[in-house]
Amino acid sequence: MLGTLAPGQSLVELELAERFACSQGTIREALLQLQDEGLVLRHGYRGTKVSECTEDEAVELFRIRQSIECRAIARTMQRPGAALVADLEEMVAAMIAAAKAEDELELASIDRDFHQRLFLEARLAALEPILRRCLVHNHRYKISRSEGPRDLVQTARRHEPIVAAIRAGDTAAARSALFHHIATIVDFGPTVFPGSPE
Repeated sequence: MLGTLAPGQSLVELELAERFACSQGTIREALLQLQDEGLVLRHGYRGTKVSECTEDEAVELFRIRQSIECRAIARTMQRPGAALVADLEEMVAAMIAAAKAEDELELASIDRDFHQRLFLEARLAALEPILRRCLVHNHRYKISRSEGPRDLVQTARRHEPIVAAIRAGDTAAARSALFHHIATIVDFGPTVFPGSPE
């Protein structure tokens, strides 16, 4: 996620087990989960390697994410659960705390939880794994391609307009805030996210 492992770099189960002081079985399970998320490629007896993080894949995943999330928030706004706003506000506060602690990995994890919690209210369970993969790779691309320090607190606060629109019960504003939030994560240029949230 942080880009510290180069694409194509080999991951050896025994070395990882020693590094993290756990069994090879635990490492194998972790690598299988990473494979399910597309972060590593496992090739039978040839081992496990870090997958590539290409711009082409990132662009397509951003487009998919924007499409399904912006449609889902309209469904969410039709019948938001009673605890939704409180849950989202708690996650924003946790993101800000992680940002102040300069824990970018934790910030990204809570960010994904925020979007998955919002999506859960749309009751589109079959699409949840697709959204999760998009979120993981969007964060991986953003973090690994960043140059210089980023304002992590501002990254966390970018979620506040989404929560404010949901709290106000304004579907158009919620959809617009989410559309803008996703479109401005990484500046690919105007051809990647054409159109508006409508």
